[in-house]
Amino acid sequence: MTDPRDAAARYRARQNGEPDAESEAPPMQLNAENRHQFVETVIQLAIRRGEFDDLPGAGKPLENLGSHHDPDWWIRRKIETENLTGLGPPAILLRNEDRELDDTLDKIGRESDVREALEDFNRRVIDARRQLMGGPPVITKTRDVDAEVEAWRRRRAERAITPQEAPPAPESPGRRGLFRRRA
Repeated sequence: MTDPRDAAARYRARQNGEPDAESEAPPMQLNAENRHQFVETVIQLAIRRGEFDDLPGAGKPLENLGSHHDPDWWIRRKIETENLTGLGPPAILLRNEDRELDDTLDKIGRESDVREALEDFNRRVIDARRQLMGGPPVITKTRDVDAEVEAWRRRRAERAITPQEAPPAPESPGRRGLFRRRA
């Protein structure tokens, strides 16, 4: 982008026989000392062209500005925006898993699988207590396997007594496949 006034001044200078400033000066070489000048010039030109207009968040305040300093703000924001799970120190993960363990056990159909899930949970709690890597303390308690299995049985029996809304079963068998024999 050239300024018409600059072009007119160069034209007048050439008409008067004055040497052109652009022809005398060698082109600027980009190096470590003048890199900031180059970058600043490129930014200013982009601003003049309007390339920074209508950016997302323009005119809105920055989030969490003025709150306490958190060096891991970027990873926390990434976890929130991407809705990532299963990340963090074992103490926090085990607390969350302990909170949801009854619902997880209720989805299991066999008692042996419930016992296996509880033993795995207890093993991971004990391993997290032994870790020496630091982080928040592990306050999650191990679960009594026999008591949890009994509670699982009670919840299962209560669900069997109160029928849940299930989709109605189809009354007719519907269309048969092309290659099946009819009985």
